Amino acid sequence: MFCAIIPTIHEQAALVLEMTPKECFDLLASSQPPVLLDVREDWELAIASLPAALHIPMDQVPGRMDELDNKRPVVVMCRSGARSMQVASYLVQNGFPQVFNLEGGILAWSEQVDQSIPSY
Repeated sequence: MFCAIIPTIHEQAALVLEMTPKECFDLLASSQPPVLLDVREDWELAIASLPAALHIPMDQVPGRMDELDNKRPVVVMCRSGARSMQVASYLVQNGFPQVFNLEGGILAWSEQVDQSIPSY
């Protein structure tokens, strides 16, 4: 099971930096955008999504890591930041040098960047 290989929340905090939605928005518009990895489930994307995001549900990440470019920064997002922190920690542990958790997830994005994105 995916969660069984994830360190405790205290260990995760030491491994992963957080990025605010505004910082992420600005980086996505730059000449060298990060990979924005959305680890939510399909039904969640049907409610609210970001077009720039690569969607790999959390439980599929270990088997689909070859779809991620480890030479680019990776910003991991979920609904509120908990699942994405677990995945971000997993990526760091597996050799991704520059991984960030999107602080507050898509809920914070809809509050701070784009209010047209629904909350759920």
